[in-house]
Amino acid sequence: MKTSAFIGGSKLLLPEGIKRENTKMYEEVTIPPNEPMPVGFEEKPVYITDLDEIGQLVFKGMKRLNRIQSIVFETAYNTNENMLICAPTGAGKTNIAMLTVVHEIRQHIQQGVIKKDEFKIVYVAPMKALAAEMTNYFSKRLEPLGITVKELTGDMQLTKGEILRTQMLVTTPEKWDVVTRKSVGDVALSQIVRLIILDEVHLLHEDRGPVLESLVARTLRQVESTQSMIRILGLSATLPNYLDVATFLHVNPYIGLFYFDSRFRPVPLGQTFVGIKTTNKIQQLRDMEEVCYDNVVEQIRAGHQVMVFVHARNSTVRTAMALIEIAKNRGESSFFFADQGAEYGHLEKQVQKSRNKQLREIFPDGFGIHHAGMLRQDRTLVENLFSRGYIKVLVCTATLAWGVNLPAHAVIIKGTQIYDAKRGTLVDLGILDVMQIFGRAGRPQFDKYGEGIIITTHEKLSHYLTLLTQQNPIESQFLGSLADNLNAEVALGTVTNVEEAVKWLSYTYLYVRMRVNPLVYGISHKAYQMDPGLEMYRQELVLEAGRKLDKARMIRFEERTGYFSSTDLGRTASHYYIKYNTMETFNELFGAHKTEADIFNIVSKAEEFEQVKVRDEEMEELEQLLYNYCELPAAGGVENGYGKINILLQTYIGRGEVDSFSLISDLSYVAQNAARIVRALFEIALRKRWPAMTYRLLNLCKVIDKRLWGWANPLRQFPVLPGYVLSKLEERKLTIDKLKDMRKDEIGHMLHHVNIGLKVKQCVHQIPSITMEASIQPITRTVLRVRLTINPDFKWNDTAHGSVGEPWWIWVEDPANDHIYHSEYILLQKKQVVTNEPQHVVFTIPIFEPLPSQYYIRAVSDRWLGAEAVCVINFQHLILPERHPPHTELLDLQPLPVTALGNREYESLYKYTHFNPVQTQIFHTLYHTDSNVLLGAPTGSGKTVAAEIAIFRVFNKYPNSTAVYIAPLKALVRERIEDWKVRIEEKLGKKVVELTGDVTPDMRAIAKADLIVTTPEKWDGVSRSWQNRSYVQKVAILIIDEIHLLGEERGPVLEVIVSRTNFISSHTANPVRVVGLSTALANARDLGDWLGIGQMGLFNFRPSVRPVPLEVHIHGFPGQHYCPRMASMNKPAFQAIRSHSPAKPVLIFVSSRRQTRLTALDLMAFLATEDDPKQWLHMEERAMTDVIATVRESNLKLTLAFGIGLHHAGLHERDRKTVEELFVNCKIQVLIATSTLAWGVNFPAHLVIVKGTEYFDGKTRRYVDYPITDVLQMMGRAGRPQFDDQGKAVILVQDIKKDFYKKFLYEPFPVESSLLGVLSDHLNAEIAAGTVASKQDAMDYITWTYFFRRLVMNPSYYNLDDVSHDTINKYLSNLVEKSLRDLECSYCIQLGEDNCTIEPLTYGRIASYYYLKHPTVRMLKERLKADCTVEESLSILTDAEEYAELPVRHNEDQMNSELARRLPIEVNPHSFDSAHTKTHLLLQAHFSRAALPCPDYATDTKTVLDNAIRICQAMLDVAANEGWLVAALSICNLVQMVVQGRWLHESSLLLLPNIEQHHLHLFRKWNQGRGKSRCGGYQGPVECLPELISACEGRERTFTSIVANELQPSLILQAWNFLSHLPVIEVGMRLKGWWEDSQGQNERILPTAASDTRNEKNWVSVHADQEYVLQINLLRINTGHQKRKQDSKAVSPRFPKAKDEGWFVVLGEVDKKELLALKRVGYIRNRSTVSVAFFTPEKTGRYIYTVYLMSDSYLGMDQQYDIYLNVIPASIASQVNTEVSDAMNDLALE
Repeated sequence: MKTSAFIGGSKLLLPEGIKRENTKMYEEVTIPPNEPMPVGFEEKPVYITDLDEIGQLVFKGMKRLNRIQSIVFETAYNTNENMLICAPTGAGKTNIAMLTVVHEIRQHIQQGVIKKDEFKIVYVAPMKALAAEMTNYFSKRLEPLGITVKELTGDMQLTKGEILRTQMLVTTPEKWDVVTRKSVGDVALSQIVRLIILDEVHLLHEDRGPVLESLVARTLRQVESTQSMIRILGLSATLPNYLDVATFLHVNPYIGLFYFDSRFRPVPLGQTFVGIKTTNKIQQLRDMEEVCYDNVVEQIRAGHQVMVFVHARNSTVRTAMALIEIAKNRGESSFFFADQGAEYGHLEKQVQKSRNKQLREIFPDGFGIHHAGMLRQDRTLVENLFSRGYIKVLVCTATLAWGVNLPAHAVIIKGTQIYDAKRGTLVDLGILDVMQIFGRAGRPQFDKYGEGIIITTHEKLSHYLTLLTQQNPIESQFLGSLADNLNAEVALGTVTNVEEAVKWLSYTYLYVRMRVNPLVYGISHKAYQMDPGLEMYRQELVLEAGRKLDKARMIRFEERTGYFSSTDLGRTASHYYIKYNTMETFNELFGAHKTEADIFNIVSKAEEFEQVKVRDEEMEELEQLLYNYCELPAAGGVENGYGKINILLQTYIGRGEVDSFSLISDLSYVAQNAARIVRALFEIALRKRWPAMTYRLLNLCKVIDKRLWGWANPLRQFPVLPGYVLSKLEERKLTIDKLKDMRKDEIGHMLHHVNIGLKVKQCVHQIPSITMEASIQPITRTVLRVRLTINPDFKWNDTAHGSVGEPWWIWVEDPANDHIYHSEYILLQKKQVVTNEPQHVVFTIPIFEPLPSQYYIRAVSDRWLGAEAVCVINFQHLILPERHPPHTELLDLQPLPVTALGNREYESLYKYTHFNPVQTQIFHTLYHTDSNVLLGAPTGSGKTVAAEIAIFRVFNKYPNSTAVYIAPLKALVRERIEDWKVRIEEKLGKKVVELTGDVTPDMRAIAKADLIVTTPEKWDGVSRSWQNRSYVQKVAILIIDEIHLLGEERGPVLEVIVSRTNFISSHTANPVRVVGLSTALANARDLGDWLGIGQMGLFNFRPSVRPVPLEVHIHGFPGQHYCPRMASMNKPAFQAIRSHSPAKPVLIFVSSRRQTRLTALDLMAFLATEDDPKQWLHMEERAMTDVIATVRESNLKLTLAFGIGLHHAGLHERDRKTVEELFVNCKIQVLIATSTLAWGVNFPAHLVIVKGTEYFDGKTRRYVDYPITDVLQMMGRAGRPQFDDQGKAVILVQDIKKDFYKKFLYEPFPVESSLLGVLSDHLNAEIAAGTVASKQDAMDYITWTYFFRRLVMNPSYYNLDDVSHDTINKYLSNLVEKSLRDLECSYCIQLGEDNCTIEPLTYGRIASYYYLKHPTVRMLKERLKADCTVEESLSILTDAEEYAELPVRHNEDQMNSELARRLPIEVNPHSFDSAHTKTHLLLQAHFSRAALPCPDYATDTKTVLDNAIRICQAMLDVAANEGWLVAALSICNLVQMVVQGRWLHESSLLLLPNIEQHHLHLFRKWNQGRGKSRCGGYQGPVECLPELISACEGRERTFTSIVANELQPSLILQAWNFLSHLPVIEVGMRLKGWWEDSQGQNERILPTAASDTRNEKNWVSVHADQEYVLQINLLRINTGHQKRKQDSKAVSPRFPKAKDEGWFVVLGEVDKKELLALKRVGYIRNRSTVSVAFFTPEKTGRYIYTVYLMSDSYLGMDQQYDIYLNVIPASIASQVNTEVSDAMNDLALE
């Protein structure tokens, strides 16, 4: 039943049973409390004990859920439905949220473990106070599950790492909006959100409603586009149009919508509304106090406590005093006195101790006050007193209702006007606050009902009545901020055209309400009938907003096509939450030359501050503030709003004290917003490249953050220093630099306070400061490369600097043109500062002729005032490189037919009839002359065919010689081999051999080869010792593919090969022809000169002569951080595919495997919103399903279904082949690949997208640009000669690099040499080989290099001052000196007496032979010790320089630390981001066979193992050279561990495939309980491999019988194959030499089984100090009858490449731990003989020598034999004879 009534002049429907009272003073309406809802028979309370264990843990301490919770339990706890719950305040909605949280957590439990990184839960609470309370509540409840809950609000910032480690975030709508606007690495963040809880959804109709709308719309669109499950739970107070809200939240009204009215309150509420009639302000106050008092007394008399809510801090005291006053006047004060209990006296003492004067005064009267301005301890005291009943009346502000759960029987709201700083005026108390406050009425345990009384003015009476009796539907406020929200979506990239924007609007609450109630939104009835979906109307809205934004330059809006694209300005506005009008103001007022005062003026005119009004009562105080604190003139003065803002901002900076309450809240409002606005201005200035302005604004940002003027002493930033000290420092004008130079006692004396000196000194050194050094290298005449080294120069202190890093801004400014050429943001990591490790930054900037005098590089700290550095780039001595000669013109020739080859066999290799224009033009030179050739032509012009033509000439002319083809990557070598094995080997019958790190054929195969295909490093290693390798000398042609890679880090190797080839051909009679193939070059002439090419063989075509023309688009993307920038490129990539290549193949290049996955997932998300999501799949879905079934990689299974392939090194070989075939045959349209694919495989596509041009470099731990050649190579894959008439390339780069790429993608990039960095290593190789024997030779050697050619052409690049003859000579001899000095320090060479000749030393030879860097050998020499254990050898191995290149990618330091916990050997916990530590962990994991955290680690392990063997071999040589027996044996063991992937201390039986730790008992048990009757064979438990081999005696069934119980036959067969291939070697030994008593030379056979030292027969007599040869005969007896031809490869399933089985023979003396000889023995096919020469000791006596036969492939197969020598006195005759016979032998040899 409702009754209607006129109240305060409006007609209302009111519940019945209402009491009304109308007096002259006020009108009062009382609504009695409802009867509670009767319990339905369906309702059953849910008991906590019935929940699963997780539920019980979380709801610990509760018995059961209340009624509401029990009703919604089923939906909340056991489904994934979106829900909307409308219920009165205090009905326990928080626990409903908890139910959904627990449901979410339960979905992420696997094997009893919560997968914490799979989900995030976001709780959006409308107020910070509430957010804090919720954080506490959820933390406590979820603690037992180990779930972290953090608050993320304006007050509580979290770092990215903290957000990642948190599972539940409690945040405010604005904050979450900002976070999701930024698509930061937080793209990942918003993507793993699985549950969003929106508290107080009825806020939709308040000012902050639009934020909620945009949040929900963004989330819902994400759900639809990514097909991810994000559950939304809306909690709200009771509202009339709950169905609309349910529609908006996509709640199914039959399942997820619950509506409870006020009858469900735990304590029913009676409401009283009082409207005061008078309009006189002062009278109003009095009347309110009077009415208030009447109501208070009434409650107190009934024995209840009362809370009175007022709306300003100072009015709490005023009201309390007024009430006490009235009580005294009426003589009723005794009612308010507290009961004088025992505790009372004690508590009274506590109150009297309080600092708060008013509190002390009013407490005895039974009153208390509570507001946010009081101290924490006072507030707690008051809460405590009230809950115990010692305070009868508590006067408080609304914060109490939000932040603290403190109920009272009756609640009175006195007055409904509240001051709002944002609006700058008094506004009506919001419905939200009223409900929250009324929610505090009635204490659930004690009261039958509660009472809420609201005292307002008469005209507002009806307003509150309607609100509280839910008369008005809530409407949307979205229209007001449509432009801002549209801008945010455009900046995010989720809305890119009008159509999408219209669709986006359909997700808002605005759209729901417009359709229900069109008139409110200005849509006429007729318009609604015409356009029922409101398509047209939404389009109008979007167009209007788009035009507004375009006018403000926040987006670019092309009305013709309807496309939106975001601009820097718009992105800045979106990230910093700046309103559209403010942006307009900025556009109008902001210029390149403004003073600080101007900036303050601009900021104070921002729309954010528009509502702040000036009140008369504040004038006086503002005048004082202006006079006291304003350092800058405040335009507008006290009279204007913006003047007031300016004054307040400066007061805030000057830390001024403000009295009046309204000013206090204005001040904090100004402070919060100004910081954000100035940051935005800073970003705008930086983007506009205004140096002075940027600098000024960055400083102002810090001034506001730190509340310090820029001219204050920077030490004021340290709170530890007392104020008087700082003032003294400022008086004395002591700058930081001066203080740095003073001692602590000097400072102390100057301040008249000795002890403080130390503190000041510490602070001075903690102010971040850096030193910068820049070196410049001209690349061309217009582009400079700058290498900047930044050295941190301060002490790190976690309290001052945090624990992550210090951010800096760096920019390059040109003072003359007032322009910034480059800017970047850098984080100096804590670790770098502590270890003093410099940071390197490389970038390019333009220069103009005539050269400017100088540029500045300015570095400014992002956080600290007074922390900056400047570095000057001087152009005085800069020599610009020579201009480049023109390109070769492509002549218009008749295409040459293939028959020109004049050989039917050759012609049959080509599928086409004519050569293309490039091949035609160079054919004659290649096929009919022997001159060297350099061919520069764009990718795809058929350079491989050119190589073939040159090879055919060798086959024709020099049939006995060899051709060598060098390709830069193993993948390219593989591709050539696969092609040429068929075409050249099978069809032409020529022998083709592959020679790479993975494949090393034996010498005979190489010697017979006609064509060797190899990589630069391998060929360098092989040709280093060319004198004694005949096949190197019979090379007739050297073809180097991609020779422009000279400029990259592997370039020096190419340089060395060519220089050496030229050197060899000048020393041997037969010249070697060199053919270089490359992309179009800028400086082909230099390369030509170096290759010895005349005018004849130089062909350098321009980039545009591609067979298929290429159209290139470059797009810049903003963003400091790599991951978010990559994420923001996905949508543009998708659009590029749709516009440029909707149906033709597309290649997308990304920098890492992780990016392939992320990009694919995003593309699939965009496809999901299309009409045909499978549009890129060009085959039957059924057929595809069959293919997917064969694929291993899980991500690939997902993507292939959509026609997207992934391609990277982490894939299994078979998966890769599958993907390649599908793509080449156009079954899938899109392939996302890592950059290596550009080189490795030749599948062109119609469109190539290069997504990001930098990759993470593990060595320097930051993102580095691809070499430009890589980008060209990737672009070169666009356009398929057979199918396309043009190719498209879209390059997505960071915006600051856009100009650079624009320049170099169209004009070729000059190739510079990078030999300088590695010169020492290559010199060492030549010294070891004997080609360089003096300093002069070294100088000559350098003149052969390409480096020398470029040195003369571009001297400044190499730091050469001028090009006169003397300078160059001096420069080169310095170079040689430095390199030789380095080598000498590394024990590689020795300079002769004359300081000119150079002698190679053993270590130099080791470095050269094993292709190691000289620092590695030096490290081995210095760290290897005589008794190194295997563990120590392992750590020495992993510290090799070679491993510094191993990438440590993003976040891998965390993975490393987790991996380390599972491994046996501890590593240094501070170095998890070091490549060496990672290597160590990977090797340990390899030995432990531990699971690796991600597929990248598997390929990294492969890289590590690739290098491990040669480094170990070098270590072994070092140990042998030093004669260290223990170390040598440890290293042999380490080699075995590396090859087999097991620890040395584990049982060697574990080498058998499929045999694990838990199978070993089978071997131990075997043989027990059998009689000894079996003849032969091994008896006893089997513990190691030799015992097992002996036990099985070559019978497979014996082995099967051991393990049959636990393994399947197929697995047993694998193990048996391994076992039967193990080498069983029999050893025989004899000693050769000269004995005095025997005639002539002879030998003695040594017993091998001797162990009895007492038996004289076992001792062999030898003469002292004489050479003997120990001859060891090795005989292989393999009992396993092998089915296949014996091959020399070891069985090593865990080792990535084929390994030859070999042996180390070590002769040592155990007593002295001395190694006497070491021999390496290759594969023993049947028998081998090894001779080891050694000298006997000089002293006579008995010695025991030991011979070790160590396998280099297997653990547990080693043998050792003792030799007993009895040394008798030396015999002159025998010594002479040995020497004579040696001489005879030498003659015989010659």
